[in-house]
Amino acid sequence: MNIAKMKKHMVEILIYIIKILVAIIMFSPIIWVFSGSFKTLTEFTTSSNIIPKNLTLENFEYIFTKSNYFIYVRNTVILMLGTTIGTLISSSLVAYPLARMEFTGKNIIFAIIIGTMMIPNIALIIPQYIMFGKIGWLDSLLPMIIPAYFAYPYNVFLFRQYFRSIPKELDEAATIDGCTKVGVFFKILVPITKSTFATIGILSCVFWWNELTQPVFFINSDKWRTLTMALMTSFMYTSGNAFVINWPSIMAASALMIIPPMLLYLFGSKYLVEGIKTSGLKG
Repeated sequence: MNIAKMKKHMVEILIYIIKILVAIIMFSPIIWVFSGSFKTLTEFTTSSNIIPKNLTLENFEYIFTKSNYFIYVRNTVILMLGTTIGTLISSSLVAYPLARMEFTGKNIIFAIIIGTMMIPNIALIIPQYIMFGKIGWLDSLLPMIIPAYFAYPYNVFLFRQYFRSIPKELDEAATIDGCTKVGVFFKILVPITKSTFATIGILSCVFWWNELTQPVFFINSDKWRTLTMALMTSFMYTSGNAFVINWPSIMAASALMIIPPMLLYLFGSKYLVEGIKTSGLKG
């Protein structure tokens, strides 16, 4: 019995060691970013030490005082909130009749919506660029925010799956009590599906916080530049005849940029897991 217990404990210890090693590997890029944010440019380019020899805050001072960092944060927050609110409203409203009502062609419409997921987003960039250019929306956040109010297929799918898992007897009871279809949606389904709203909200926030492709295509001026664009273009300067990339400042800005998604996942992980788990209860 003792030998069996020892073997069991050894297996548990081995599993914990493997988990720790995997965690170190996964977090090593983040550790490297935070380490680089406290190094000087000379030390960053000449040393690979994780712990800086001479800790400095000059990189954070640089991004706060000598760059438009707060403008980039403002633009990113506007983009993130605008698109997230838009997709929550539009996707849930599109999914509601597909899940709770009966009408001709419902399954065909849903199949078409799901079919659009097979079209790569990058394939739509050029047509969108031409269209938004003709209506004067380029060099603004509108080309990214406004489409969110026309529903994203994947989010429609998640909402539909969760709405279908709720007994329709609730709708019938509410209708008998004088509730309209709109009332059923806002008074019955929305309160019940808070976890799904939270899940899609978290995923949307993180996606748009980190999005680079669309801002690069649609934004030209520094006025509407987002954080991801700033990391790519705004921390470079010339020194004499040399072109210098201020890597430590990029690391400092990246370190600050990592914190909001981490906090969002930390405090929203409960809803995230619950929403994803329950979205596939009923096909």
